[in-house]
Amino acid sequence: MISMTVISFTDTDESANNAEQDSSEGAGIVPPGETGIEEGKVAPDFEVETLSGDTFRLSDLRGRKVIMNFWASWCGPCKEEMPEMQAFYEDYGDQVEVVAVNLTGNDSSIEDVREYIDQNGYTYPVPLDKDSEIQDQYSIYNIPTTYFIGTDGKVQEPPKLGPMDYDYMVDMMEKLT
Repeated sequence: MISMTVISFTDTDESANNAEQDSSEGAGIVPPGETGIEEGKVAPDFEVETLSGDTFRLSDLRGRKVIMNFWASWCGPCKEEMPEMQAFYEDYGDQVEVVAVNLTGNDSSIEDVREYIDQNGYTYPVPLDKDSEIQDQYSIYNIPTTYFIGTDGKVQEPPKLGPMDYDYMVDMMEKLT
């Protein structure tokens, strides 16, 4: 037990030293312990390709309110909320970023995702989590799951499990700072 404690202190010191080195290499690096999926923590950054072929980085949305939804094309409750998300996006897309992260690693194929999005006329960004890395990073066990991120990049509300409706999204947008 004592040796585990010593190892833990050693690992913590090493991480802190690496963080100091990293922070001297560039701006915008978040110190260890300040990133996480809990309220008040900076939402973990990620970079993936979108369904349209663009590169998506969560950190590029700093300064904007973000509603980030996780879904799959086979998910009934996800399909239930997507028309509501589209209506909300059309009405409030200039005030808040609506991002629908597709759990592509759990979906049938990218073409099925594309067909579903196109057939239904959804126009919000759809980042593709092909390797389930974002799903793991955000501890997504049930879908749909939605995170609410403020202009400072921090998670500002507990995640919503289950489908959202238009009014809920309006209420959440108004709470975000």
